[in-house]
Amino acid sequence: MQEKQKGLVWFRNDLRVHDNESLTNAIQENDTVIAVYCFDPRQFEETRFGFKKTEKFRAKFLIESVTVLRQNLEKLNIPLLVYHQKLEDSIPEIVTQNKINSVYFQEEWTSEEMEVLENIKSKISVSVAFRATYNQFLFHPEDIPFDIPSIPNVFTQFRNQCEKSTKVRPEFAVQQMPEENWFANETVIPTMETLGFTDFEMDSRTAFPFRGGEDEAMKRLEHYFWKTKKLSVYKLTRNGLIGTDFSSKFSPWLANGSISAKTIYWEIIKYEQQIGKNESTYWLIFELIWRDYFKYVSMKNGNSIFKIGGILDKKYDWKNNPLAIKNWINGTTKEPFVNANMIELQQTGWMSNRGRQNVGSYFAKNLLLDWRIGAAYFEAMLIDYDVHSNYGNWMYVSGVGNDPRDRKFNIKLQAENYDGQSKFQKLWLQQQLF
Repeated sequence: MQEKQKGLVWFRNDLRVHDNESLTNAIQENDTVIAVYCFDPRQFEETRFGFKKTEKFRAKFLIESVTVLRQNLEKLNIPLLVYHQKLEDSIPEIVTQNKINSVYFQEEWTSEEMEVLENIKSKISVSVAFRATYNQFLFHPEDIPFDIPSIPNVFTQFRNQCEKSTKVRPEFAVQQMPEENWFANETVIPTMETLGFTDFEMDSRTAFPFRGGEDEAMKRLEHYFWKTKKLSVYKLTRNGLIGTDFSSKFSPWLANGSISAKTIYWEIIKYEQQIGKNESTYWLIFELIWRDYFKYVSMKNGNSIFKIGGILDKKYDWKNNPLAIKNWINGTTKEPFVNANMIELQQTGWMSNRGRQNVGSYFAKNLLLDWRIGAAYFEAMLIDYDVHSNYGNWMYVSGVGNDPRDRKFNIKLQAENYDGQSKFQKLWLQQQLF
């Protein structure tokens, strides 16, 4: 009699059941499937720059996302085991106890994630197949017209070639496991308190008042595309600063994988067929390609994205001025527009794309501060933190990344152009005089 195959789906930044290649493969190839997610304590510790890797805003969003994931997996008769411990301590134990044959997971290539994977493998003494897939891209690595070492250093070259020759793959459909696959388990999703935080109510001024998880991501897709048809004006409004609908707001769900880039892409195509195609509908695809690009940049350059010289290995005279850093964080610089954006981030874990470019440029180009400190602060605070986009964008605005022009933002002019009546500044600088 053939031995029954048992699969373990290890969830990382792919916290969804729809269009999840690891989950699809596990269901198709095994008689029994269980899943695991670990809240790794290292993700909540302080970094060398003095910030927590994950602050309260993303922590809460993550708890909500994992809660929804567990519910959606239960509908497929798949139990999700949840631990608050190092992955190296939980996954080998699950593999051994449950006689797992194959572990399915999303491939990651940044140093910390690779180290964790090696640690896990070294602790498993039985024979297990590790099945990694790339399911976080719009354009799959096997389909793009470049090998990784020859990814262009200019985005436009990458985009043009990919748009010409790369098709977006179809989504993965999800199937149910038989009822006997399900079992109740005693593992508990951590609370905010368990992770070292006090729970909080979101600031009513936030432009991102949404909850974590796949269901909320799909609701947002329905709202932004079909209910309000805001997608049709995305390019005109995306530099807005106040309110929920000036931009798509998909980034937090994309960052932890509650929704996939492919799901958004195919919904845009459907929208273009039914409602109409224009520059705005294309522009959201354009932004998804940028997201891909930063992933490929980090894949090509490895740890260089974390080094002070960036991928260009450029030498600047970076400073480390604790007072200037503190003023930037607290929104007490000489620039009201910078201050408003920084207070928004501090109070909500969110900042617009326009704001990020300005505060990043101010930090690196005006204050000449070590850009990695700014990047580490963003890593702590942003609900939508993604290692590739965060470090890619910080290198870009600091002149050590993928911007051939090495520009510097004129903050006052930017404030006039994007906040001409100072509504945004007034919203966040209520305590400060203009």
